[in-house]
This record gives sequence, structure tokens and C-alpha cells, in this order.
Amino acid sequence: MLEVTALPLAELRERSSEKWREYPADVLPLFVAETDFPLAPTVSAALRRAVDLGDTGYIASRTPLPATYASFARRRFDWEPDPARMRSTADVSLGIVEILRRVTQPGEGVVVTPPVYPPFYDLIAEAGAEDVRVPLIDTGTGWELDLDGIRAAFEGGATAMLLCSPHNPTGTVHSRETLTALAEIADEFGAAVVSDEIHAPLVQPGIVFTPFLDAGDAAERVGYAVVSASKAFNLAGLKCALMVTASEPTSDVVRGLPIEVEWRTGHFGLLAAVAAFSEESDPWLDGLLATLDQNRVLLEDLLASRLPDARYRIPDAGYLAWIDLSRVGWGDNPARRILKEAKVALHFGPAFGEPGRGFVRLNFGTSPEIITEAIERIATLVDR
Repeated sequence: MLEVTALPLAELRERSSEKWREYPADVLPLFVAETDFPLAPTVSAALRRAVDLGDTGYIASRTPLPATYASFARRRFDWEPDPARMRSTADVSLGIVEILRRVTQPGEGVVVTPPVYPPFYDLIAEAGAEDVRVPLIDTGTGWELDLDGIRAAFEGGATAMLLCSPHNPTGTVHSRETLTALAEIADEFGAAVVSDEIHAPLVQPGIVFTPFLDAGDAAERVGYAVVSASKAFNLAGLKCALMVTASEPTSDVVRGLPIEVEWRTGHFGLLAAVAAFSEESDPWLDGLLATLDQNRVLLEDLLASRLPDARYRIPDAGYLAWIDLSRVGWGDNPARRILKEAKVALHFGPAFGEPGRGFVRLNFGTSPEIITEAIERIATLVDR
């Protein structure tokens, strides 16, 4: 395992990505899902080698990425997807849209489970469909899919579901039993399930992640997965994702996509993804998970001591914290006041759907110092 620590704030402010350019320098940016860690050494080496060679052309028609991802899935998830049933594209969002366009007709319903990643609503609209919202069930200790509600949505005419697994923003890892039941319901109604599994490499040790396509025969028949190294390895700007299938009919859908869908893959993104999914990167990823584990517990401790009215459940995966501030009394969108008065940028809870009222999403993929400073700034609003 390698030790993975965040860069100093002064260096981070030299970055030119969205996280560090959206707000003035007096704001701590903990909103967008970018991390503050150096690249994995394997990724840096692959990109440097490409620059040295001037290897900046089009992606090749045959690449090692499918086989490399299959090996990664075998090591990390005990799953053996078929490399021949994978195809690359620019990013997970593009993969979702292109698949939804082929498995739905204009105006048909696509089930989503708010609170959920806000672009899901836009991606469904871009594909020409309409979102059908079936909120997660809050069990009091976690969140679960509302399988009865999803069944009702399919009975009502929805023809597909856009699944977030692991779930953003709650960090929930759905059980194999739940995913199997979901697949069987979808199969009963002839509906497709498109599973966004971008956060899967960030599942914490001791938590079992089940890829949707590995959740049984029905999942193979109805399912499409879209995966990427971009969240775990901070590669969003390099543009590379994989669309994965597990049956001949679903594979035919992905194979039938125009070649331009695949050619939109970034060449540097593909090179970086191959390096990230290689076995040589596992020690770095293990180190990252250890750091995130420490950060998620630190956040719990800080909230308990400085914002005791906040409610937060430690996520099973990822580096995003879903925090309920409704008892603090800062309205439906507390992130607005926090940004204006505490100079901390968090993601607006209501953007995730109706269940997000009173919530904020905080990115703890950073240093303990920045997390601590952010909570101290927010707590001063209560102290006043």
C-alpha cells in the first residue's frame, strides 16, 4: 500500500480545473467531485511517456483497455466481464445518453432514485425520455432502493432505469439481493437498466460491491454498465469510459452505436485508464481508500463536536458526504448561506431532487486540514 496524501492548498490553487476556478480564492471548494491528491505514479508515468513520444493522435481501433478492466474487475470485484462485450466512449455521461437513446423511445419514462447525481435528470432529457422519480427509502440507518415503487413505475409505462451504483450522493452500496430483485423486476417488464458504476473502485474494504451485470441471469439480459477510472484516479478531464454488457442482445445495442461514439474517447484518457486499472496501480488505490477512510471518520467526529444538529452517515464508498442540515434551520438550500457567509462551497442539496431539501454534499477527497477548516468555518455560523 502506498501512502496517498493531498497536495498543499497553495499548490491546489495553481490548478485550473472547475474545482479551483469556479469561486474566488477565499472560498474552500468542496463541491464538485474532483480530488486533491497527486496522480497515481503509474498514471503520471504513462502520460509523461506519451508526451515524450508525441503520442497524441487518435485512439486505436484495438486497445488493451477492455482486457485491463476485466482483470481489474476480477481482482477487485470477483467478477469476470467479457472484454469482447466492452466499448469505450468519452465519459460515463455520454455512454448513458447513447445507451438510453437506443433502449427508450421519445417521451418514455426512465426511473431514477433521488436524491441522485443531478446530471441524471439532464441526461435522460438529452436522450429524449422523461425522468420518473422513485426516491430511495431512508431506513433510519441507511438508504435502500424502493423496489415496490420501481415496479409501480414500470407498471405505469417506464421502459428503463438509470441506476447509480454505488449511489451518489449517499455512498450506498446496494446488496446483491437488492440488485438481483431489481433485475428480475426489470426483466418482467422488458425494461432496461443502465448502471452508472463510476464510484465502484472507491468501495471501502469490508464492503462487498456487486456489479449490476453480475447480479444474476436477469441482470445480464436487461443490464448495461458504464464504468470509468475517472473518479477514483481523478481523470475526468482526460475523457474515457467503458460501456459494458453481458448478453448478446445488449451487446448488439452497444455494437450498433456509431463509430464516432467510440472515437470521442480521449487518447490520453484511454492511456491513463489502462495504467489506472493495471495491477501496478493497486497499491496506490489501496492507499487512497485508507486515506478516504480516515477522512470520512474525521468528518463524523468534527460534525459531532462542532455541528451536533447535523446528521451524517459514513458512506460505504466514494469521497462524498451527504449531510442533513435541516435541523440547523438554514432553509431548504443551506449551502447558499454556507457559501456566502462561511466561504465554503458545497453542492446544493435540492439539485439532487426533492429529498435533498435541507441537505448539502461535501467532498472529503482532500486533506484533513481542509476538512477541519471547512467545518470550523461552517460552525461559526451556528456560534453566531
